[in-house]
Amino acid sequence: MNPPAPHGVAEAQEHRSPALTHRAGLSRGELRYQRCAHCASAVFPPRTLCPDCGTQQLGWERSTGDGTVYATTVVRGRDGAHNVVLVDLDDGFRMMSRVEGPAPQDVAIGDRVRFRTTADGDTAVFEPKEDAR
Repeated sequence: MNPPAPHGVAEAQEHRSPALTHRAGLSRGELRYQRCAHCASAVFPPRTLCPDCGTQQLGWERSTGDGTVYATTVVRGRDGAHNVVLVDLDDGFRMMSRVEGPAPQDVAIGDRVRFRTTADGDTAVFEPKEDAR
């Protein structure tokens, strides 16, 4: 893990790099994405141009973190099995991640999930929503 930047430096770096801004949000327990000021598209993963209209006018928003499993698969390896999912976030974008908690084969298309970060704050994962399914 990198040492913290001097006050003011981290904020300046966030404005230069969409990836740094996204990672800074994760370290605070936030899932951040961009919204195009020109066409209103939700943009994820972070980038410098809107993939729909090409403008550079992308602002940052904080996701609600709620979504629905769009696709899921179980990956088996020497260390056991884990799932890989595509989640459609209620905010209008799709991302790849994993669902933690249930057995990998028990994650199903249509499951409602909620974002959280791993203990180190570096990775976005999902867990089942308690009030869903």
